Amino acid sequence: QVHLVESGGGLVQAGGSLTLSCAASGNIFRFNAMGWYRQAQGKERELVATITRAGGTVYADSVKGRFTISGDIAKNTVSLQMNSLKPGDTAVYYCWLLYGLNYWGQGTQVTVSS
Repeated sequence: QVHLVESGGGLVQAGGSLTLSCAASGNIFRFNAMGWYRQAQGKERELVATITRAGGTVYADSVKGRFTISGDIAKNTVSLQMNSLKPGDTAVYYCWLLYGLNYWGQGTQVTVSS
């Protein structure tokens, strides 16, 4: 059984920074990919950033240059450093793990005030 635990969400003013962290537990040996998605109220869930076990990264255009994803394959953890936050970044952020199947965390709220 795979379980994802997120931390680091909260309230921040526009222009501020937050770091999200996610740890995966269970019988995992070298995840395929991990990352973050987000869902704003009334909108569909969208990709924010992902990282493969080889270290390849993908970012949404809206966060390029502001967010940085990093992962530790040995520890099955992923982090998202978010800088220059905007009110449009307000959403519930979900940790994602690809290990044969897709696994999701419970979500953590990020609110950016103007």
